Amino acid sequence: MKSITFLAAALAALADAMPDPFVPAIELYDGKDPKVARAVKGQEQPITTPILDTPTVQGCFKSSGDLILNGTIKYNSIGACATDTCYKGGFAVGGSTGGNQCWCGNSYPPKDDLVDDGECNVPCTGFGDHACGGIDTWTIYNTGLTLAVKYKGEASTTSKASASSTTSPTSVVTMGGQTVIVTTTPTSDADSNGGGGTNTGGVVAGVVVAVVLIAAAVAGGFFYIRRKRNLEIEEEHRRNAAVSAFIGKPPGSSGGTSMTDSRLDPVMAQRRLSDGSIADNQDYSRRILRVTNA
Repeated sequence: MKSITFLAAALAALADAMPDPFVPAIELYDGKDPKVARAVKGQEQPITTPILDTPTVQGCFKSSGDLILNGTIKYNSIGACATDTCYKGGFAVGGSTGGNQCWCGNSYPPKDDLVDDGECNVPCTGFGDHACGGIDTWTIYNTGLTLAVKYKGEASTTSKASASSTTSPTSVVTMGGQTVIVTTTPTSDADSNGGGGTNTGGVVAGVVVAVVLIAAAVAGGFFYIRRKRNLEIEEEHRRNAAVSAFIGKPPGSSGGTSMTDSRLDPVMAQRRLSDGSIADNQDYSRRILRVTNA
């Protein structure tokens, strides 16, 4: 009888030590009540080094940064948001909040917004063991599209640092989804050349070249006009020589041009011709006997 009583007491003690199988599994174990289930739901996964073509968790953040809400997913999970939605949409970064919202972009939120993993504690609607953000927090993923992903604000800091050490002109650069204005100042090398001597030298050289080209153009025009005038004078001289040769007078001789017909009477040839004094339709090359009354 005593042995039966002892066995019953042992079984009762063992039953008290075992967890209650009817306790919901979504309760968190606090280390005090052994009856609370030890299965943890909605647990944030640890930060993992990015891997190409593989989604990895990059932490819990209190802001979404430059991410844009893509939509809600009924059965959300790390793969459903990071891979099926953001990666296939061409985005390098994904993020979940509230258990079912999926956000996409190309840069992580600011690094200062990284919070404790316990802040992301809402189970994913498609896989409750993992957390998909919190009430006002985001579980951020690297989708595996690229490993070179920056935090929001990190690109502008890098650009300002590089701008202070270079001599590039002012320019607008888009990095990590942000537009950054990079402004530079002259370095000591430029000051040693007289405060931007390189630019001044280039201007002076351009002015000199322009003056030389203008002078060359003027000189070319002058010689062209002079050459053209000499050719015209030579052409006129040749024409005069041809005319002189045609009428039988040596070129260059002085005096008027004389045209004599051998048929003319020498006496009549010496007479001055006058319009209306003689008939123009008569031949005066031969002597004509005229009869008059004396």
